[in-house]
Amino acid sequence: MFKEVFLEKLAQANIHLSVQQTEKFCMYYQMLIKTNNVLNLTAITEESAVAVKHFIDSLTVYEQALFAGKKTVCDLGTGAGFPGIPLKIVYDGLEVTLIDSLAKRLNFLDKLIEELTLKKIKTFHSRAEDAGQNTAHRRKYDIVVSRAVAPLNILCEYCLPLLKTEGIFAAMKAKQAKQEIQEAQNAIKILGAEIKSIKEVALPGLQDKRTVIYIKKISETPKMYPRKAGIPEKKPL
Repeated sequence: MFKEVFLEKLAQANIHLSVQQTEKFCMYYQMLIKTNNVLNLTAITEESAVAVKHFIDSLTVYEQALFAGKKTVCDLGTGAGFPGIPLKIVYDGLEVTLIDSLAKRLNFLDKLIEELTLKKIKTFHSRAEDAGQNTAHRRKYDIVVSRAVAPLNILCEYCLPLLKTEGIFAAMKAKQAKQEIQEAQNAIKILGAEIKSIKEVALPGLQDKRTVIYIKKISETPKMYPRKAGIPEKKPL
């Protein structure tokens, strides 16, 4: 049973959830697997792997000192809802916007949000490049999170325009984080930000480390960024 596996992994990660929160994650798992049969949401479907690599991994992005007092969160390139929905389940005070370029994924997320009775969370259909130039989203968020969407130098161009000044961009990375940080230095400077802190994360039962890079926006991002679709990938900053 997923619930037993999830509780075991939570204990190993020293994470404590309420009964209601645990039940919501169980419902999430069931809907994810059921929908995955007809729509490719994730290659990870085994109970233990979903519990650790999706749910617990999503929660590792939360850092009390950086998130305290900040409420509006954007999850860019959310895919099957990671990390945005796990964050919302556990930290209900957050106001979350899930952005993705695939409407079918967002249809799944809308049904999931309804099923889990989550409030103050919505989806928005957009390419990453377009979202940052959309006045409804540019400079609107306290926190932007993104998980395994693109190399950091490209990801900064997508995410930093969405942030208010003094906001935090949390980039969730696995391997090659150090190299990506080096390659992103120029982009971070051009886009009006600086690295605030870097956190290494160990997940229960996994040898490979995860890294969360916290980047603070210290000045306005120049209006030309993000550039049009395809340009950030072809000509990274």
